[in-house]
Amino acid sequence: MFVAAYWWKVHPGKEDQFRAAWRRGTELIRAKYGSLGSRLHREVGPAETARFIGIAEWPDHATWKAAYDAKMAYDEPATRAAFLDAIAEAGDAPLLLLEVTDDLTDPAVKDQ
Repeated sequence: MFVAAYWWKVHPGKEDQFRAAWRRGTELIRAKYGSLGSRLHREVGPAETARFIGIAEWPDHATWKAAYDAKMAYDEPATRAAFLDAIAEAGDAPLLLLEVTDDLTDPAVKDQ
């Protein structure tokens, strides 16, 4: 398994809009590019400095790389517009790219 992490800062008051667009966009990327899905996290700290961190799981590096090279994007115009409208700042490249070596997380917990 392969993991890619991304980050975004969101305009105050647009957190729900961002999260809804992120969820729909993740569904689109899973369907079109073969990701295994993603988790969205929010850094703990002052709201003005907190980032959202997306941790996307992929079957392998090659599948992620093919999607990344294809400029994977949210293909629904409304979803993409809502996502971009909510973002105040974003990383221009993945924050982290990681090969999973050992996974002791409980799959039943992942689905909650």
